[in-house]
Amino acid sequence: MSPLAPADAAEVAAAVSLAVASRTPLSVSGLGSKSALGRPSEAVRRLDLSALSGVTLYEPEELVLSALAATPIETIETLLSDQGQELAFEPMSFSRIYGTGAGTLGGCVMANLSGPRRIKAGAARDHVLGVKAVSGRGEAFKAGGRVVKNVTGYDLPRALAGSFGTLAVATEITVKVLPAPETVATLVLSGLDPGRAIAALCTAMGAPVDVSGAAHLPAAAAQRQGYSTALTVLRVEGFAPSVKARFERLAAILKPFGPSDSLDAEASKILWSAIRDVAPLATSSESLIWKCSVAPTAGPRVADACAEALSCEALFDWSGGLVWLAVEPSSDLAADAGAEVIKRAVAAQGGGHATLVRAPAELRGRIDAFGPQDSALVALSRRLKAAFDPNGILEPRRLFFEF
Repeated sequence: MSPLAPADAAEVAAAVSLAVASRTPLSVSGLGSKSALGRPSEAVRRLDLSALSGVTLYEPEELVLSALAATPIETIETLLSDQGQELAFEPMSFSRIYGTGAGTLGGCVMANLSGPRRIKAGAARDHVLGVKAVSGRGEAFKAGGRVVKNVTGYDLPRALAGSFGTLAVATEITVKVLPAPETVATLVLSGLDPGRAIAALCTAMGAPVDVSGAAHLPAAAAQRQGYSTALTVLRVEGFAPSVKARFERLAAILKPFGPSDSLDAEASKILWSAIRDVAPLATSSESLIWKCSVAPTAGPRVADACAEALSCEALFDWSGGLVWLAVEPSSDLAADAGAEVIKRAVAAQGGGHATLVRAPAELRGRIDAFGPQDSALVALSRRLKAAFDPNGILEPRRLFFEF
């Protein structure tokens, strides 16, 4: 069946209403860069939003931008860069993992994608001011607005962020933007093992130096980026005199962890873009990629537990709180992609969750790619789905087996 290709928000509402009337489940996509994220679509027809592209409002002085949902992230970042501004949550691109483009604003927000700066600036949902959308009932609605202090009652823009289009089809999104830093420097500690590296990162995060990135690349990952040994890296951004002073203070604080080096602004940009997009682990198209969110100090223990049972490599971001794992496929993993081992390792370290980011569609269709929810979250998710999409029209079972 050919895709539905609405030209504007009114046609989106009409398309969803038609799907409701005929009980035709829909998948929702802009440029399709994240179609391999989550469970394979069980929809009968695709709702193609690619025509809904363009910036509708940009007021640099007010630090606010509105754009149609399928506006490419690269278009927005270029526009902001010309004004010395940025999306502070540093949206991740799946170009390295999936071989696709950087994606759209709508896809970024609906998947709640954030990069290394999340430890300082927050997640994508924290930067959403307003959303125009169409519910699974075919009803157009607007939530939020154009200012930060705008919340009354339920914060629907944040509720929709991370919903993967299962609750509503976003047609336009308003985000806050921030000034881009004047300069950036990266402090580098070399040759540390993961445990010692995460101890250094956590020490830095507790220091008054305003770190905006804290990551560790084990030796194999670092070598793929052109370095000879494991790298433990910390990013400092801002006005040049401030960056210099904070960098020197950070180097003094971390002296017990060994001698430090530095990367200049250009080298920093290249390295942090690679960390953001998980480039060091994405070199083999066959590897299965997992994303584990845990307490920062638990990151090395999770990686060690997985390495004992699986052939895998790790990359640590968010001061150890985000552990990326690249697992080599084998006949032993055909059933669950290492899910049992990985989820057990995460649970043993006090909780968190693991998400299967890259695997063949057949495998993603058999296992719980996003991990189980506790009973309270299941109940809340069911209530939201019943309120926004009672007929299960939008992205059925994209997130969970239940709905």
